[in-house]
Amino acid sequence: MTGTILTVLGGIGLFLLGMIVLTDGLKSLAGNTMRAALARHTQSPLSGAVAGAATTALVQSSSATTVTVVGFVGAGLLTFPQALGVIFGANIGSTATGWLVTILGLKLQLGAIVLPLVFVGVLLRLFGRGRVRHIGWAMAGFSLLFIGLDALQKGMAVFEGTVTPTDFPADDTLGRLQLILTGVVITLVTQASSVGVATALVALGAGAISFPQAAALVIGMDIGTTCTAALATIGGSTAMRQTGLAHVIYNLMTGAMAFFLLTPYATFVSWLQGGQIGNGQIALVAFHTTFNVLGVVLILPFAGAFAKLVQWLVPDRGAPLLRRLDQRLLADPQAAIDAAAPTVREIAAEAFAVLASALSPTVDYTDGAEARERVGNAIDATRDYLQKVRTGDEIALPHRRHIACMHALDHLERLDSRLKQQVRIDAILDNEALSKAAEPLRLAGALPADADLAALEATLERESLLLEERDRRFREETFDAAALQRVDADTALLRLDAMRWLQRSGYHLWRIVHHLRIALGEDGQNGEPAKVPKMS
Repeated sequence: MTGTILTVLGGIGLFLLGMIVLTDGLKSLAGNTMRAALARHTQSPLSGAVAGAATTALVQSSSATTVTVVGFVGAGLLTFPQALGVIFGANIGSTATGWLVTILGLKLQLGAIVLPLVFVGVLLRLFGRGRVRHIGWAMAGFSLLFIGLDALQKGMAVFEGTVTPTDFPADDTLGRLQLILTGVVITLVTQASSVGVATALVALGAGAISFPQAAALVIGMDIGTTCTAALATIGGSTAMRQTGLAHVIYNLMTGAMAFFLLTPYATFVSWLQGGQIGNGQIALVAFHTTFNVLGVVLILPFAGAFAKLVQWLVPDRGAPLLRRLDQRLLADPQAAIDAAAPTVREIAAEAFAVLASALSPTVDYTDGAEARERVGNAIDATRDYLQKVRTGDEIALPHRRHIACMHALDHLERLDSRLKQQVRIDAILDNEALSKAAEPLRLAGALPADADLAALEATLERESLLLEERDRRFREETFDAAALQRVDADTALLRLDAMRWLQRSGYHLWRIVHHLRIALGEDGQNGEPAKVPKMS
């Protein structure tokens, strides 16, 4: 008996390991395709649900889909109602594992056949490059999935006739609720509902549990995923917490609906198959898919109202500039960059406004102290966040966007440092020539959310070059005035410093916008190396 229990536990462990390896391989292999599909096809909650179901089935991970969507919401690529559609659809996509297990694992029994594929997959992982490595890893995970399932079946076969449905809670309301709770606990322990569903399918096939008991367990496992999602959002960004709450509310509603559907569904399937559920495993995965699809169909018309409810329950109370930076997005570097790039843009917009205010003769410098502190703190926090992001050059575009974010932050930090140099700013305002030279920088202070960054970059590049030329002329004129004693040496040096301040500030503005375009993916180079002048 001990050996049998160990076989069952080993089978569950192998299945879980297979899911982890398979998901990791598929995410690496199809991650860019998944992201592009979500961004391109999610135009409404309905299209989002279809995209969410397809991408989750593709990468075998609803959490990967959720993290990507949260990054898109933070980047402004998706609205929250659109994102809800994707999250709802991910629930449907997660049922694909059940079909995979039932048809290929339980019906075709591929456990022994796929053993050589583990060897081939590991070899490809060790010695392959690029996509071949990821294919090998996915192949190894796929094989482990069925090897684990085969071990689980062999272990469960020993209990056939020994463990029967009467050993579990009775098939009544209280018994079903107990089984639902058991399903929740199984998901919490394994951190994957697919493992529990596979175990329920094998137990059903061995006759250890009845169809209604297995269905109640599956309902509990589906609800259990909300506990995992809720725990993952603790301390997360507003978008992540809203997503987690939406997931919890939706799955509880779907679970309640499935509970009431269970009896009529079991009766219908029994009638369809002549008084007994002969093919219970197919019926079980069909039930799992049916109540998830039905839940999406019922909730989609109210996605907008549901989104407003969630946003009311979880309002945005964090630092506005940093609201997108969620530590949980760091698990997906591309999602982290999707959140960081618009954050850098918003910091830049505020820094530009602070610059325009500081150079305005009608605004007192001390009035901008709070804004300067806010910008400085946001720069520090965003830099710390970006230091935790790891992008490799295997995927050129996110790596390039990551570097562009760091370049933009570097120039923002230098600009922020110049904004604290009140003596030079006062010298600019006290001199007519310097004040006139500062006019283009005042005008650049407005960086609205819908600003055309390409046009702004061209303007700032032109103004930066003009300021560089003006700096050379101003130096000659100032030295000439000092030599003729029209201005004392200290004042001349201060004005020269102020002119250099203007020239460097103008250069920083230009480079900030240049790198922002790359970080936001608006430069149209699709991952090609950026053309950077001699000065970064």
